[in-house]
Amino acid sequence: MRSRTPASSPSIASVWVHSCGRIRLGRVSAVTRRRPGVRPVAPPLASSVLLRRSAAVCELHGPVVMRPASAFLPCGPLWTRPLLHRLLSEFWANGCSASPRCLSTNGPTLHPVIGESSVELLGHSYPRDDFTNVTPKILSKVGYHLHNQPYHPLWLIKERIKAHFYSSYIGRWGNPLFSVHDNLSPVVTVEQNFDSLLIPPEHPSRKRGDNYYLNRTTMLRAHTSAHQTELVRSGLDAFLLAGDVYRRDEIDASHYPVFHQMEGVRLFSNHELFSQVQSGEDLSLFERGGRRTAQKQETHTLEAVKLVEFDLKLTLTRLVTHLFGSDVEVRWVDCYFPFTHPSFEMEVLFQGDWMEVLGCGVMEQELLDSAGAGNKLGWAFGLGLERLAMILYGIPDIRLFWSRDERFLRQFRVEDIQQHVCFQPLSKYPPLHNDISFWLPDPEARGPDRENFSENDFYELVRAVGGDLVEKVTLVDDFTHPKTGRRSHCYRIVYRHMERTLTQQEVRRVHDQIERAAETELGVQGRY
Repeated sequence: MRSRTPASSPSIASVWVHSCGRIRLGRVSAVTRRRPGVRPVAPPLASSVLLRRSAAVCELHGPVVMRPASAFLPCGPLWTRPLLHRLLSEFWANGCSASPRCLSTNGPTLHPVIGESSVELLGHSYPRDDFTNVTPKILSKVGYHLHNQPYHPLWLIKERIKAHFYSSYIGRWGNPLFSVHDNLSPVVTVEQNFDSLLIPPEHPSRKRGDNYYLNRTTMLRAHTSAHQTELVRSGLDAFLLAGDVYRRDEIDASHYPVFHQMEGVRLFSNHELFSQVQSGEDLSLFERGGRRTAQKQETHTLEAVKLVEFDLKLTLTRLVTHLFGSDVEVRWVDCYFPFTHPSFEMEVLFQGDWMEVLGCGVMEQELLDSAGAGNKLGWAFGLGLERLAMILYGIPDIRLFWSRDERFLRQFRVEDIQQHVCFQPLSKYPPLHNDISFWLPDPEARGPDRENFSENDFYELVRAVGGDLVEKVTLVDDFTHPKTGRRSHCYRIVYRHMERTLTQQEVRRVHDQIERAAETELGVQGRY
């Protein structure tokens, strides 16, 4: 599910958990279950093979074309001037060299290229336009696949969920009922990310300020649900899907612009749903002339929806019992998502507090109709891997998932993936904080090619300059001058390195760079 409020929730994977015509397919971890006469997504392939899907054929790509990091250029309207690029190169050349155990936020040795007219990523070139807002820092994260790195805490959570489904749900031929897809490309089309999930064009979740766009038609996925229609169309009736997702967001210990989701989908035919019901042959999934209520969609029969809902809640209750233990308390909260109805959030009682762990619901029939599965009824759920790992392992800061510090990683090298792990904190280094205050630009004075000030633009700038040294950014004052009507913001930026003590001198250097970049890139006027 896409967001934390119903008003901007586009996907069952923001709890929950498209590829453009080119997708990276990998690790179909079980024999796939498919409808007769429909070709499967792909046979098991080495994860290094790329497939380009066209209308009729799939052709193999060659090796991914990458460029050295020095080829980076600023991108998008927010990064059109050279100042920020120079500041970044100055800081990262000096700021991390003081410690041999620097928190790793750098990407692979070879990086994508953000050029003047195009963005090259994963072997493909995407033309830039006025919507392009990806940054070198974000693109450097693409390809890490933390959820596929053995004994990484996100990998452990994914494998525990996968093992549960493999052992609990077996197909008629003895093979696992659910196939697993955990290596699909994060580059998707806007149609896949939003339209295929019935998210309206005016929905706030589509905003440029909340997403990372390569251009107006292509983006980094904001949720793994972007692949849902594609996999259903390929003939899959039961599957799990995991991957990295990208969103512009606030800065604190539980939010990061790259995180990981896992979702599941299960479809039922008329026979599969009613075969165990007395006189089930007289029952039907669909009805004509029905109406939409709080309990069902207009095309569904009430008995079909109640059976699907029961199966969904039973499946997820068994899953959280497997993860949290047999004494876990669960409750269900009605909610709204554009692509399911009815929709629910599951909460568990953890350490005395009710905590949301996933979202789910009965899939919108329009979505299944468009994917060629109009004769089926289905459910879907999605969850955040970081959220579960932080709860189950006691990890206090989301930045730790990107650490290469052996003191962190070795705690998760367990003999049995079901083994309980209680994270032992690294030394708690002291935080340093600095405030930044500025007048916001006058909306009427800004040119037609510049957008109004957005808090997410400022957060993104702070991330780009300060990187993972920044622990939290908080708006502490929003002031409007009583005579002039001018408005100012004051933000408190908390700096803390996860693996060494920062000095006020190096923090001040980073903070000065943020101040200069904010004035140049965002058009604000400093009050410092």
